[in-house]
Amino acid sequence: MSETINEQELLEYIAAKVKVDIGTIKLVLGHAQQFIDSAQEDAKGEVDIDSDELVDYILSRRDVKLDELTIETILDLEMDYLMEKGVAGYVD
Repeated sequence: MSETINEQELLEYIAAKVKVDIGTIKLVLGHAQQFIDSAQEDAKGEVDIDSDELVDYILSRRDVKLDELTIETILDLEMDYLMEKGVAGYVD
């Protein structure tokens, strides 16, 4: 059904499309994961992530030197990759 996520393949997929070095992409994705891990679950045990809040959080990290559009693009490409692999999707 779903494949395991190959982190190196994910990083290369994003780097090929956004022209940002893999170390910076890894940094952005790491901060995104920290934000998601700290999000509160609702009564159903689900977590609702606001993409604007996520981008703002990443922008506020001192070690991130990218603009908002680049961060959004990295996150969008990560989701595209995960959807292609069948391990993620959007909830309406």
